[in-house]
Amino acid sequence: MDAAALALVALVVFGWGLFSVRLGRADLSAPIVFVTVGLLFAEALHVLELTPSQEAVRVLAELTLVWVLFADASRVGVREFRADLGLYTRLLAVGLPLTIAAGALLASWLFDGLGVWLVLLIGAALAPTDAALGAAVMSDPKVPERVRRVLNVESGLNDGIATPVVTVAIAGAAAAESSHSGVGPGAALLDLAIGAAAGMVIGLAGGVAMRQARRRGWMSEDFAGPGVLALAVLAYTATLWLDGNGFVAAFVAGLAFGNTAGRGGAREVFYVEQTAGLVSLLTWLLFGAVAVPVVLAHADWQVVVYAVLSLTVVRMVPVALVLIGTGLPARTVAFIGWFGPRGLASIIFALIALEDLHAGAERAVAVIGMTVLLSVFGHGLSAKPLANRYADPLVPAPGSGPETELPVRGLLHRHPGAGTRPPGPEPGR
Repeated sequence: MDAAALALVALVVFGWGLFSVRLGRADLSAPIVFVTVGLLFAEALHVLELTPSQEAVRVLAELTLVWVLFADASRVGVREFRADLGLYTRLLAVGLPLTIAAGALLASWLFDGLGVWLVLLIGAALAPTDAALGAAVMSDPKVPERVRRVLNVESGLNDGIATPVVTVAIAGAAAAESSHSGVGPGAALLDLAIGAAAGMVIGLAGGVAMRQARRRGWMSEDFAGPGVLALAVLAYTATLWLDGNGFVAAFVAGLAFGNTAGRGGAREVFYVEQTAGLVSLLTWLLFGAVAVPVVLAHADWQVVVYAVLSLTVVRMVPVALVLIGTGLPARTVAFIGWFGPRGLASIIFALIALEDLHAGAERAVAVIGMTVLLSVFGHGLSAKPLANRYADPLVPAPGSGPETELPVRGLLHRHPGAGTRPPGPEPGR
């Protein structure tokens, strides 16, 4: 990428900063804008000739996901997490496996010759959700806070939970379905346990240390934000060094940090959100410029049909099944079911598969990429209209209790000083 291309990218980022609210009112989310810009720059205007290595793109995407997972989790108070533990258990322990199984079965039916491991890869890679693609939902007070929090926590945790399944699928495909891949269910569960434990230790230690340093006047406020940024990376990389699940570690570390760092931690996490917002914009631009042309070249009716069914039936039916008996109205269940966008995690899984399996994964990667592309536009354009029409009589309305601003993965945030109090854990948590 030459200086002129970099200047154009910088101009687009600055322009988004200037007009993000107006564009949001027009139902244009950041992923929609930057995927479109990346595609136009690379294919229509030919001003971007991007040839980044797969490893470079993967590192950028992984860093983005680590920071947004950490920031998302830091906004979840333990009291609220406990209050809806039953819903999270249903969605993650039952709904997510059902979604993976349904996605794999659909892929097996539509795509002959892929093999059991690649259809499992497709099902697992497209099971995690990304709340950022429905940013208008997460920031709209007309949608009850409880519903937004459920969508946010589900989005934060299911990335890491699906990772071991994706790892098993890639290892199985690479070993040509042999029994010598060295990866199995026991190893996957161990990865999760190591990730949760490492994330808890690092998050608690970091939160307590920062709170004490702030209280004693040892910490410079100017460098606190970058320090928390490094803490999130530490949780991820240290867990990888321990052969654990780094994405689960990042989320658990953020949860622990947010509930131990005190009120000042909200300002520090805001820096992480801003940084994650920037790199996520670049990730979506690269997706539009590098991945979308490849996806469109490999697209056929089967790929498109799978993508549509993945975003609707494969997601919404398992959600409806696991929420039976919760007392939630049908429109709330449908709302939660529809707002399961596919985003950064699915892109990362596709990149990992392409790097490890090369041409053998091209068909599966095209399916994943098409689903993400349709999700960017489908969920982005429907978020605001559906949020405006939403009202759940069984969930407390805005203003009936303490309202916590939920994160939108760095894309549409207020500055902590703009409200009556900083977003994040309430006093005394």
